[in-house]
Amino acid sequence: MNFVSANPTGLCFGVRRAIERLEAALKEYGKVYSFGSPIHNPQEVARLSSLGLVVMDDLRCIPEGCVVFVRAHGIARSELTELENRCGAVVDGTCPFVRTAQNRAESLSAEGYKVVILGNSEHPEVKGIVGFIGGEPLVINSASEIDRGRRYGKIGILSQTTQKEETLAKVVSKFVFLSEDIKVYNTVCRATIEHREAVKKLASSVGVLLVIGGKNSANTRELFEIAESTGVLSLWVEHAGEVDWRWLKGRGTVGVAAGASTPDWLINELTCKLKRL
Repeated sequence: MNFVSANPTGLCFGVRRAIERLEAALKEYGKVYSFGSPIHNPQEVARLSSLGLVVMDDLRCIPEGCVVFVRAHGIARSELTELENRCGAVVDGTCPFVRTAQNRAESLSAEGYKVVILGNSEHPEVKGIVGFIGGEPLVINSASEIDRGRRYGKIGILSQTTQKEETLAKVVSKFVFLSEDIKVYNTVCRATIEHREAVKKLASSVGVLLVIGGKNSANTRELFEIAESTGVLSLWVEHAGEVDWRWLKGRGTVGVAAGASTPDWLINELTCKLKRL
């Protein structure tokens, strides 16, 4: 048995940058609060917690004067302002590409456009983007959710960074018939696209594909679904300890792919186990 990894795979630029900033803050301050989980990976959160990270889901419960970390997904402007006023220091780990989406949304709103966001309304990144918009935005998951019977004046469209460009194109094409003035920003992250393409390519050349990442990670779930859609046997694990060699026996080459929130050390543990097998 041999194995091959998708290229690229694992931590994207924004998440890696955020984790590096968080680790530096933990080293400097010893204890750092995070408003929401800093990364959608239970094992990495546990590691960071052992270094002094305290995850708080309620902003009101974060102590005054403490050091607080802003996750890569970003937060609403009002939440950031409150943290800056209440806390001793704010370590901003917002992904630069997410920050761009926030700024685009804010500028569209200021210019009088009805802002349309392609994304999951319950995802922390989308909630953060909504927090930069004056008025009520329209958040949709697909073009099928667009009301074809409604007319709009000015429409400004952007997307969650992990959306698909083809889905964004379908949304734009529908709004062309519903608005006289459309402004579009393609805020889909290139790293997300490259991860998807790498999984599709890898799936065509292996007998089984292992996808490693947190079960609470939306991007890992998508990579797993892409792998499954190719017809290759696809298995989703959070860590190497979940791998059973009987899954791989007689399958030939094993492919390994990881979500954008899967740290290097978890990927390395998995590849080391595969080498031993």
